Amino acid sequence: MRLLLDVHGMDWEPAWEITRRSVSYTNHTLLPEALERWSLPLFRRVLPRHLEIIYEINRRFLDEVRARFPGDEGRVARLSLIDEHGEKAVRMAHLAAVGSHAINGVAALHTELLKSTVMADFHELAPQRFLNVTNGVTPRRWWRWRPGSRGADLGRIGEGWLRDSEHELKRLEPAAEDAAFREAWHAVKRANKQDLARLIAERTGVKVDPDSMFDVQVKRIHEYKRQQLNVLHIVTLYDRIKANPRRRSCRDLRVRRKAAPGYAMAKLIIKLVNAVGETVNADPDVAGRLKVVYFPDFNVKNGQRVYPAADLSEQISTRARRPRGRAT
Repeated sequence: MRLLLDVHGMDWEPAWEITRRSVSYTNHTLLPEALERWSLPLFRRVLPRHLEIIYEINRRFLDEVRARFPGDEGRVARLSLIDEHGEKAVRMAHLAAVGSHAINGVAALHTELLKSTVMADFHELAPQRFLNVTNGVTPRRWWRWRPGSRGADLGRIGEGWLRDSEHELKRLEPAAEDAAFREAWHAVKRANKQDLARLIAERTGVKVDPDSMFDVQVKRIHEYKRQQLNVLHIVTLYDRIKANPRRRSCRDLRVRRKAAPGYAMAKLIIKLVNAVGETVNADPDVAGRLKVVYFPDFNVKNGQRVYPAADLSEQISTRARRPRGRAT
């Protein structure tokens, strides 16, 4: 990558081809407002040399676009790495697309919509670079990673579930009536919850009860994923307990994941979750019955601790819809 530093030198073309052969771009959202845009004035002030390189990439890329679609300056403006509308910004998704040898969505439908909406111009320019790679992490990862799971609950059916979980796990159904199996299963779950409770206390300072329900929403912070609806549910539970102090409720609610740096509304949602959590967790009237935790820094390593401990996973996103028009 050091070759890229010589923008005007002889080494540009080899470096550019090395980069394109080495990098692919996975798009995770069809919503234009969630695609990262970095303020041009800020970029120039913080990373001036990088911006020079981006300008040179953009110049060469737009020369290719003009050669392919002569006279279509509207297309040139839509494909440019620099957004000239309003406050100028670097379109990071465009940069990723230009610098990659392949572009994919995270599901077949997502990829098809990607080609017809936010990346339609890129698809017309180079359709051969688009493909689908269905995203996600199999539950086998978490069972395999947790030693107790392999021994206490899945050991009786052997290792076949690692290759064919859909059919092999059905062999556990008769064990649902086995008291010893249920006891072993719950012991593994509780150990996972104890492990997560220790991690939460270490990372956030909030102490949660492993014997409470772990109600988890793990999503990228976004309006259509409706973290704010989950917050309203938390407020409703809180108000019910305040109105009836004898009401029984023992639940820990957890919202975790990241937000795009430039997505102001997502940052406000994070602020709201934390503000509600501070109020709920400090109120002695709900102590031991309701806790709210915003667990920071979503990644696979943390996911290995959260997913096996969840009692309830909140999947309350709105139904996916085709975005109107093209992103500019």
